Amino acid sequence: MQRYDVLVVGGGHNGLVTACYLQRAGLKVAVLEKNGWVGGAATSRELTPGFLYSNCSYVCSLFRPEIMRDLELSRHGLQVVAYEGGAVLTRDGDYLASYRDHDSHRREFARYSKRDAEAYERYARDVTRQCRFIQPLLMRTAPDPFGFRPRDIAEFVYLAKKFGEFSASEMAETLRFWTMSISDFLDEYFETDVIKAYLAISGIIGTALGPMSPGTAYVLLHHYMGEVDGSVGAWGYARGGMGAVTQALASSFIASGGTIRTDAPVAKIFSRGGRTTGVVLESGEEIRASLVVSNADVKRTFLKLVDEADLPEDFVHRVKHFKMRGSSGKVNIALDSLPEFPALPKGSSCIRGDLHFTDTIERMERAYDDWKAGRWSADPMLDAMIPTTLDPTMTSPGKHFMSCFVQYCPPKVEGRDWTDADRTAFAETVVGQIADYSPGFRDRIVHMEVRTPRELEAEVGLTEGNIFQGELTFDQLLFNRPVPGYAQYRSPIAGLYICGSSTHPGGGVMGAPGRNAAMEILRDLKRSPEKMSNAHDVI
Repeated sequence: MQRYDVLVVGGGHNGLVTACYLQRAGLKVAVLEKNGWVGGAATSRELTPGFLYSNCSYVCSLFRPEIMRDLELSRHGLQVVAYEGGAVLTRDGDYLASYRDHDSHRREFARYSKRDAEAYERYARDVTRQCRFIQPLLMRTAPDPFGFRPRDIAEFVYLAKKFGEFSASEMAETLRFWTMSISDFLDEYFETDVIKAYLAISGIIGTALGPMSPGTAYVLLHHYMGEVDGSVGAWGYARGGMGAVTQALASSFIASGGTIRTDAPVAKIFSRGGRTTGVVLESGEEIRASLVVSNADVKRTFLKLVDEADLPEDFVHRVKHFKMRGSSGKVNIALDSLPEFPALPKGSSCIRGDLHFTDTIERMERAYDDWKAGRWSADPMLDAMIPTTLDPTMTSPGKHFMSCFVQYCPPKVEGRDWTDADRTAFAETVVGQIADYSPGFRDRIVHMEVRTPRELEAEVGLTEGNIFQGELTFDQLLFNRPVPGYAQYRSPIAGLYICGSSTHPGGGVMGAPGRNAAMEILRDLKRSPEKMSNAHDVI
């Protein structure tokens, strides 16, 4: 029987980050992945000859630079190429361009409204202020209001000092912001529908809420705080697809002596006398370890992998009621040539970034109405990108890959399970919307991969297809994520930790939950995290 110091269940990016740090700290670590490849939702796979898909996650910005440096990911092949901007194509044949350069962005707003161009300065200032408050908390363990240990008290003092940096009016605005809808928040700055629609997109991606739902203003921040090569707010493509992130992590882990086992699905996490003892695979093989770290979401970990009898009743109750409603789908499209969008000027850099076709918040809200009724959106919000315009490694010359993130897509269709016919109809809705803005688009399609919440759960292990392993609503953040009293990566079972996006600070290819979990584990083992640099503020 094999034995390790630490077993990490799940080879997604957070699991690999945790594994890398613990292995570098001198522990004997093994990662157990159910699929034949590592990566979780950050994978690159060739499903049709000559085309490499970013199957789930598709853009890179949130991944913490401190982790990249600590784990030497650039030396292991990770390169992120920033894109310049994108565009919203409008129903009247016009477009709203977006640019990474602030002044260019502002001038494009002025083409629609000089008032909105002036308001953009105030908007950027106010959102940046919120980011400055939140961002330092990403790489810190949330304090436990139930424990009040010295370190918890110190963290509360830190939070109070951060909040105390605001004026009285700024404090009031911050409290309002955290509970506002993205629609109401944008109404306080802008008057132009397409500008508000463009900015609202970041408030609903991956969220089972509509733009008019309270709490969506905070989700905006979650997508606003990233950086590429020190450029704050920039987004980019990982060269070779998003699997390049997890391949670099896996390479770093193996280089430090770690073990990765693929095709090794875990059936059960064992415990005895209130302490974990290891796992049993679906094959029946038992593997022993003093510590087990689950990268699976909180429901999959404690309701499927752990015996419920080993957990406190109130803990199980809270886990069962942790909100994890899937709201997204993904369509990956292989194209034999670059699609044309007549609304965009010839040679526009916008085609290299994110393309959207929803030009009002009202259309987004109607798309959400479909989700509430248990249907995929008849007029969905698409976040469409063609990374091969900047990354030629994903296809052969002249060919292109288009990634389409789709909002909204329910975990069940009117209360029943998805069928293959449903999936085909869902894909047709997506292709139909793109074709309305790109003549001849259908004729360019070589192959498609369609992922509804059914596929996201079956392959990636995301309960209900929720890409954040739990919604990013105010009641599920900081010391409430995932369960009050257990928001510090620990569990009721000694030696069992969780490191996935169900924990603070949440989802996205960020790596912060994995890094923070490793920090807490090393603290419990009274080992110095020598290979872990301190978080820094970049905004």
